[in-house]
Amino acid sequence: MRKEGQRNIFSISPEEKKKMQEDIIYFFKEERDEELGIIGSEMILDFFIEMLGERIYNKALDDVKLWLTRNIENLESDYYALYK
Repeated sequence: MRKEGQRNIFSISPEEKKKMQEDIIYFFKEERDEELGIIGSEMILDFFIEMLGERIYNKALDDVKLWLTRNIENLESDYYALYK
């Protein structure tokens, strides 16, 4: 769980959070045939955000860095190809 004083590294709007909770409720109903309420879905969402949020965020940053590196290399090649 999150340590005292630690905060989320990203924020979720109330609308996004509500949609995610609805998706969790739907999943539990369709896949597990379980009724899950608003409080239960919020607890599950908060749990996964705390447990996985930082890892997913950091992985996304790593992916963006790799993408940028590749595209900057391509840009540099294109730049030198313009020389006459």
